[in-house]
Amino acid sequence: MDKRRLEEILGKFPRVKIAVIGDFFLDRYFVIDSDIAEISIETGRTAHQVVAKRLSPGAAGTVVSNLMALGVGQVKCLGVIGVDGEGFELAKALDAIGADSTPLIGCQTRVTPCYTKPMLTRDGAETELDRIDIKNRSPLAAELEQELIRRLECALPEVDAVIIADQVQERNFGAVTDNVREAIRELGGCNPERVFFVDSRVRIGEFRNVIIKPNMFESVIAAGAEVLGDSAMIDMPDKPGFEGPTFTLEQAKRCAGALRKRTGRPVFMTAEKEGIFIFDEETSHVHALVVDGEIDPVGAGDSCTAGIVSALCGGATLEEAALLGNIVASITVRKIGQTGTASPEEVVACFTEHIEGVM
Repeated sequence: MDKRRLEEILGKFPRVKIAVIGDFFLDRYFVIDSDIAEISIETGRTAHQVVAKRLSPGAAGTVVSNLMALGVGQVKCLGVIGVDGEGFELAKALDAIGADSTPLIGCQTRVTPCYTKPMLTRDGAETELDRIDIKNRSPLAAELEQELIRRLECALPEVDAVIIADQVQERNFGAVTDNVREAIRELGGCNPERVFFVDSRVRIGEFRNVIIKPNMFESVIAAGAEVLGDSAMIDMPDKPGFEGPTFTLEQAKRCAGALRKRTGRPVFMTAEKEGIFIFDEETSHVHALVVDGEIDPVGAGDSCTAGIVSALCGGATLEEAALLGNIVASITVRKIGQTGTASPEEVVACFTEHIEGVM
């Protein structure tokens, strides 16, 4: 791909329409000034002083933020949030970037998932302290599942692609439940002309008739028992902190190839510094961009997803889409302490500096 081709693909983004269905979180950063900390009279403990607050859409919302920053014409948000302050702030943040938050389902019995990230400032630098999470602790009700499926079916004729952002680890506690996943399988099979693209934290191997984007670890967890034998009979538990197996890059590639046979659609396997391996009728490899200095990898996968899907909707080949995903991720990881995004101008500048100059 040369610069002219890149600009041609980017130029189509304003006409692209995408639906994002999944787990919408609020990312809330509290900036704490360590120099003005007080001591509580009542408890004698430190009272940290917040001097600034940053709010942005998280999880599926991070994908949306990246799509909008890339210049995608329309993005519909489908998920379930609470009727609470976090839900209000999340919808406001989505509206502020131009996304359509009206398809979100507000529910009195659910909370809006929220990652609260205290950022301690000292000598002009920010350090993230222990995160505080708000999540739903019960399964999604059947009526909410059906309403979410109905809204997806209504949105489908109006969009070029559907991105499924399956963030919640506890089975059926998030938006992408077993029943929603089955509906996505059916819709993907009946609508092969549309891009269905999945990023799932723990259940990537359960999707069918869609493009999937596992990392190496997720590929081995999903297909290791099938490909590597009994020694890899490992289930990813529905809880955090699971370290999982050790494996080689070649083993991960074999697992991703097996997932391609399961899904019947291309597989984009991210491989950290090795870039992205694409499994379709043939296997191809798109190298990562070298990023120097401090990085913040939070949200890198979501930004990569946004780049890939936008490019596919803009007529890119699988390899061109993977390259654009790598470029977007390489830009966002350099934006420290925030949910980074990349603009078309930044994408072109990065391409010119890191790729065109060495071709």
